[in-house]
Amino acid sequence: MNNYIHLVLKLFCVILPWSLRRRLLILFFGYELDKSARIGFSWIYPSKLIMKSNSRIGSLNVAVHLDVIEMNEFATIARSNWITGFSTKTISKHFVHQLNRSSSLIIGAHSAITKHHHIDCTSSITIGKFVTIAGYNSQLLTHSIDIFENKQDSHPILIGDYCFVGTDVVILGGSILPSYSVLGAKALLNKDFKEEYTLYGGVPAKAISVLPRQAKYFVRKTGFVH
Repeated sequence: MNNYIHLVLKLFCVILPWSLRRRLLILFFGYELDKSARIGFSWIYPSKLIMKSNSRIGSLNVAVHLDVIEMNEFATIARSNWITGFSTKTISKHFVHQLNRSSSLIIGAHSAITKHHHIDCTSSITIGKFVTIAGYNSQLLTHSIDIFENKQDSHPILIGDYCFVGTDVVILGGSILPSYSVLGAKALLNKDFKEEYTLYGGVPAKAISVLPRQAKYFVRKTGFVH
C-alpha cells in the first residue's frame, strides 16, 4: 500500500461509523480491537494497537509515531490529548544508542487519562491499574537532550497501581511514581521514588506525607469514581 492510499484510508477511517471503522482498522492495520472497545473521532495510528474489553478512546485525540498502544480492560483516554512517540522503525540518527528502546504506551485495567495532556512516548510509558491522570495540561516527557554527550536521549516512565496524578504536572523520563501514591498538582517528578502510600509534591517533587492505606481510592474495584 503506497503512502497516498495509506493516508486516504486513515482519513476515511476517522469519519466512518465505529462498527465499520473497527472492521477496517482490523483488516488493513492489523489492530486488535475487542468488540466492546471503542474509539471516537480521533487520529490513532500507532504501528500496533491493542484495545481490550470495554476500553475507550474519546474524540479529538492524536496518537502517532508509536510502536504500541495497549489499553487493558476498562482503560480510558478521554479527549483532546496529544500522544506522540519516535518509532523504533524510523530510520534516524536519533536514539541509535538505545537498542532496547520501545516507543509504547501501556495503560492498565480501569485506568484513565483525562483531557488536554501531552504524552511523549519516545521511550515506554507504563501506567498501572486503577490510575487517574487527572485534570488538564500535564506533560509526560520521556526524551530530552543529554547536554554532556550532545545527543538525544530517552528513559521510560513508570506509574504504579492505584496512583492519582494531579493536574498540570510534569513527569520526566526515568521517573517512577510508586503504587498507592498521589502526585500533587503542578509538581515536577524527576526521579525514581519507592515509598508507597505517599503524597509527593513540589518542584522538584519530594515526599510530603504518608497516606492512609484504608483510603477508599486505594481499594476500589472499578475505575469509575463517583
